[in-house]
Amino acid sequence: MNLIIEDFFEFKELLSQHSLFIIGLLLVFGYFLGKLADKVKLPEITGYIISGLLMGDAVFQMIPHDSELTIVTDVALALIALTIGGEFSLSKLKVMGREVMILTIFQILLTYAVVSISLVIFKLELPFALLMGAIATATAPAATVAIVQSLRAHGRFIDRLYGIVAMDDAGAVIVFSVSFAIATGMLSPREAASGHGASLLIFHAFTEIVFSLLLGALFGFFIHKSTRKHTNTGEILILTLALVLLETALALFFHLSPLLSNMAAGAVLINISPRNHRIFRTLEPLSPPVYALFFIIAGTELNPSALMKKEILLLGAVFIVSRAIAKYSGINLGARAAGSAHNIRKYLGFCMLPQAGVAIGLVLMIQTSPVILALPEAEQATISLMVNIVLLSVFFNELTGPPLSKFAIIHAMEEE
Repeated sequence: MNLIIEDFFEFKELLSQHSLFIIGLLLVFGYFLGKLADKVKLPEITGYIISGLLMGDAVFQMIPHDSELTIVTDVALALIALTIGGEFSLSKLKVMGREVMILTIFQILLTYAVVSISLVIFKLELPFALLMGAIATATAPAATVAIVQSLRAHGRFIDRLYGIVAMDDAGAVIVFSVSFAIATGMLSPREAASGHGASLLIFHAFTEIVFSLLLGALFGFFIHKSTRKHTNTGEILILTLALVLLETALALFFHLSPLLSNMAAGAVLINISPRNHRIFRTLEPLSPPVYALFFIIAGTELNPSALMKKEILLLGAVFIVSRAIAKYSGINLGARAAGSAHNIRKYLGFCMLPQAGVAIGLVLMIQTSPVILALPEAEQATISLMVNIVLLSVFFNELTGPPLSKFAIIHAMEEE
């Protein structure tokens, strides 16, 4: 009997080295837990994330760390960003541009202020609290897009939601860059005075945003030119996917933002010709398996046992609660200032809670910054604490954010 068990585990270890086996396994587990989540009225996304959590290091350890699954994440985020950009038609922006701008500014600034102040009250030093406040402004567009598509929802509420989610990432990068400049100046005045900290980071953030948008606009034009004379949906799919992958690869290679570049590509496509709606319809069949894999893989990265320390739990709870209150209140106040409809004022804030890749990317950027690496050990320890707080927030919001977003979208659509 022991021999059979040993052979079984050796067979499993052998197959676990093969990417196709891993992807197949992830989809099978994800499918069944997604259906189970749907049975109990939760979004399928929650089931995907839990299946990833079970298969990852936290429980069964079935997914090796060196698997080549990050490509799935890159493809999924590229398609999600392209979809969001496709909602930015000039005709819609003329109607809702001012409103979306007001809503975005209110929720970003209020989140930044409330989270920073809350963490200072709980004894986190001001420079680190400012950085955490900036990270708190980021949201996760993937969950929002997946839920909207699964519900086949559209209308005024969805237009505002897509608009804010798209602008929020750009806003988060800007707020983070300014905060990092201030924080490094406070932590290392000599570096700031020499210009190696503040001005360089602001310049880097500005060029990243501008060149990301330019790259996306260029590829949006290429996709339009290459597909405009084709009527075969298979050919349109091949050309579009090829150019999206090339654009994403270039953005990653040049350290630009694939999210911003693909959003820009989607915006160019939808505004350059009304016929380009067919491009987005052609991509839709790819969404279910790619999105499912994206969230399952996200679940494998979560490890709750590493976060169960008193200090992480306390500051993590402060971060999560203050962020949630500020996000909801910011949208509510912004909606009142912009004269938005009742369902936007009441429900849109619930859709701002998911948090994932952008937040993790920002905190890891802090950790690997040369200015931060030059700080004493005590400050380095605080940076490690910040990384764990952000991971705890991502863990919590990845599980609770999608159900709240689904609840909000369903009820908001009922009022339209």
